[in-house]
Amino acid sequence: MADQPATPTPTPARERPSKKKLALWIVLGGVGLFLLIQLVPYGRDHTNPPVTQAAVFHSATVNQIVTDSCADCHSNLTKWPWYTNVAPASWLVMNDVNGGRENLNLSEWNKPQPPLDQIVEKIQNGEMPPLKYKVMPNHSKARLSSKQKKELIAGFTQLYATQPPVAIRRGGGG
Repeated sequence: MADQPATPTPTPARERPSKKKLALWIVLGGVGLFLLIQLVPYGRDHTNPPVTQAAVFHSATVNQIVTDSCADCHSNLTKWPWYTNVAPASWLVMNDVNGGRENLNLSEWNKPQPPLDQIVEKIQNGEMPPLKYKVMPNHSKARLSSKQKKELIAGFTQLYATQPPVAIRRGGGG
């Protein structure tokens, strides 16, 4: 018999995982990742710095609007809901609070604050409070009506006229 070329032995086809198995692995991986990110400590320090000089609004209505819509991010009186202990929500909230306090802090009126026109512009344009804050269930009062926006702007205008911040910072904004 003449030498015939050897026929290659077929390699066994790799069995593809079923869709259920793949879905299970994806879910388990997601749960594992969720548990792993809980080890990152950022966003869980919920100590509020002391109030050094509070801005005082002269209207109870404006005070209530500020409490409901601004104070959690723009003061040292932040309320920390349960979800601020769970990553990644804790990271997002901490980032928003740090940024809010850096831009305008009603608990540190003895430090430079943004110009009044920047605050007014952000309220008028609906940038403040931001949408991601307004959609949270416990922040439903932060959805400002046109009347509330006008009252808030009038409150800030009066605040800047009667109790101006120690200095006006250029750039940034409320």
